[in-house]
Amino acid sequence: MNHLPHISRRTLLAQGALTALALQNRSLLALSPATPSIVDAPCGALKGESVDGVRIFRGVPFAQPPVGPLRFRPPTPIKPWLGERDATRFGASPMQWNESSAPGEGPITHSEDCLYLNIWAPQRKGPFPVFVWIHGGGFTGGHASEPIYDGSEFTREGIVVVTVEYRLGVFGFLEVGMILGGEYNGAANNALRDLILSLEWIQTNIFAFGGDPGRVTIGGESAGAKLGDMLMGISSAQPLFHQMISESGGAERIWSEVDARMAATAFGRLWMEQSKTDISGLKTAAAERIVQTQHEFMEGYPYHFPLRPEVDGGLIPALPLWTIRHGSTRGKRLLIGTNRDESALFIGPHPTSDPTPKDLGNLSVAKFEPALERYKVTYPDMTDSERRIRAVTAEEYWIPSIRVADAHLQGGGDAFMYRLDFSESSGRLGGFAYHSLDVPLVWDRPHRDPANAAAEARLAKQIHLAWAAFIRGESPAAPGLPAWPQYSTPTRPTMILDTQSRVEDKPAEAELRLWDGAL
Repeated sequence: MNHLPHISRRTLLAQGALTALALQNRSLLALSPATPSIVDAPCGALKGESVDGVRIFRGVPFAQPPVGPLRFRPPTPIKPWLGERDATRFGASPMQWNESSAPGEGPITHSEDCLYLNIWAPQRKGPFPVFVWIHGGGFTGGHASEPIYDGSEFTREGIVVVTVEYRLGVFGFLEVGMILGGEYNGAANNALRDLILSLEWIQTNIFAFGGDPGRVTIGGESAGAKLGDMLMGISSAQPLFHQMISESGGAERIWSEVDARMAATAFGRLWMEQSKTDISGLKTAAAERIVQTQHEFMEGYPYHFPLRPEVDGGLIPALPLWTIRHGSTRGKRLLIGTNRDESALFIGPHPTSDPTPKDLGNLSVAKFEPALERYKVTYPDMTDSERRIRAVTAEEYWIPSIRVADAHLQGGGDAFMYRLDFSESSGRLGGFAYHSLDVPLVWDRPHRDPANAAAEARLAKQIHLAWAAFIRGESPAAPGLPAWPQYSTPTRPTMILDTQSRVEDKPAEAELRLWDGAL
């Protein structure tokens, strides 16, 4: 198999797919002239702009810049400012390895000073429900300002949309307390703290934009969904949101304290070897230099995604699944699901060798191989490539999402489950419902595959309207979709989203049983 480097395979492929889709659909974005729009919020006055009935505020700070002595520290609330702050431009994106420009988009600015959010709000009087979007990118990449995340379509459905930046990589997911001293303990959870602080900011300020702080839905895809699923297991975050959307997520990607310390020790050792300085140099070194070491660290680490949150005994006292199962999200609603062929994006549509550690999101190869062997017994008619795609998809996305949904039900919550089976008919991944294909459909910016454009556009509108209905507090529904029942055990009714969507009980039940005791 022709493996791409770790960062390229996970972050660049997924983010590149989203950027390409957004660029192809530039014509869908509002092109009318913008007029000024001013809001006087508790944080201070903001001057944004209004386009086609949508008020847009970009680059709104929700925390003090985490730079200088605040590097590797929990985020600090922003102080109200005096005067009118310009909010017509996006803030900088978090520090990350890939700093190339998207074609036609101009350079993307990256900085440690990245804790900003963006707001799309209706011009008419609210209050409206609020949808807070957490972008994906493998905990090391991504941008809240991706064109695909333009919130205008949701806003026209009567929803306030907020997209949030959070610290990535070493700056948000490395337990530097192990190498810099106890005052930094818990630093592997700083990205989650960033998100929590953004939700606190929303509780205080969103009413000024027409949003209802009592109706906040958190949602995300890939790493963003995984972070949202972890927020479900954090007790202190529960008053800040009221329901959840998880696209290709799961709550398994979290270190024990021991594993988090091992990763930090390995990074610290590499940093000292490369920088020829004491470990304390991390506090003041150029951010670009730290990201370079981060890239080489991830390439050489024996496990995938070494930068991740941890069960630290503080913010996260126990595994999120345990906390969810014991009622942390009691009474809340969850919309959750995955794409049928997620891993085809990463390991290729026709993988010719078994998965390596760099292909797995949650398990070691030693723990994964027995499950793959069971696939051969259960599905003898599948090709080796088909079994690999199915097994890697299940390991990283499908089974973890099932575990979150089941735990949520056990804890007293309600859920709706989906699986996206729709696939494009052309291109390298034609025929596969690959990772991130759901995103342009949810945001109603479909790829518009030339051979299937009308059917894809129709499905995108249905999915978008179903998500909007859920955000408003209704059952997910749209014209042309069958009635969507609540998820329950043991029947597991699941909406199969396709050009002809249907509800299926116990989808892939034999495959689900293969993972008992493994995940």
